[in-house]
Amino acid sequence: MIITKNITKTYKNGKIEVQALKDINLHIKKGEFVSIMGSSGSGKSTFMNILGCLDTMTSGTYLLEKENISNLTSNQLAYIRNKKIGFVFQSFNLLPKLSAIQNVELPMLYGGVSAKIRREKALLAMERVGLLERIHHKPNEMSGGQRQRVAIARALVNNPSIILADEPTGNLDSKSTLEIIEIFQNLNKSGSTIVMVTHEPDIANYTKRIVTFKDGSIINDKPVENPLKAEVKNNEPT
Repeated sequence: MIITKNITKTYKNGKIEVQALKDINLHIKKGEFVSIMGSSGSGKSTFMNILGCLDTMTSGTYLLEKENISNLTSNQLAYIRNKKIGFVFQSFNLLPKLSAIQNVELPMLYGGVSAKIRREKALLAMERVGLLERIHHKPNEMSGGQRQRVAIARALVNNPSIILADEPTGNLDSKSTLEIIEIFQNLNKSGSTIVMVTHEPDIANYTKRIVTFKDGSIINDKPVENPLKAEVKNNEPT
């Protein structure tokens, strides 16, 4: 699914160069659920931005489903972001004036999908995250957990090859966190490939593999022998 070879990323600040990533080599197979860990400044967010085609590398090779991302134009990268990658952010990134269902439809709107198909696929995505009863609510009428579920539905709606989640539980209480992790685990069981940035070891232990960054390098890459199972005792929406 994902192969990175000797990826480096260097930022220039005047005459000073800062190397954010140093020769990153990583393989992620289809159907994996991987967490990326590391302290602030370790390079994990820079790496995720490159995986998501939101930033470019200074050198190295990035293959997504055998396609070399390294030399694509900005328009080609935009297409990859829209069709192959689903994004889930800590801050939800929902448009406040749109309803939940309209937010979920946005990626298809940019892709030129007809209104009828947009609505059908958005409803299916909202059903997958258990939020059909909230489709007409706006973000400010929903809890943090519900807003993140809308964001996950939006990430799913184009059936992406991979879901990239950047601290998706960072703004949530413990119950909402479990609900979101449970959704990710169920998506992974149904075949979704998920890469999630987190700084919380207990959250990482719900995934199947932990890759740890430090000072722009991978210092550890190991499977989780017995991943925790997220089970929400009270199924009321939060």
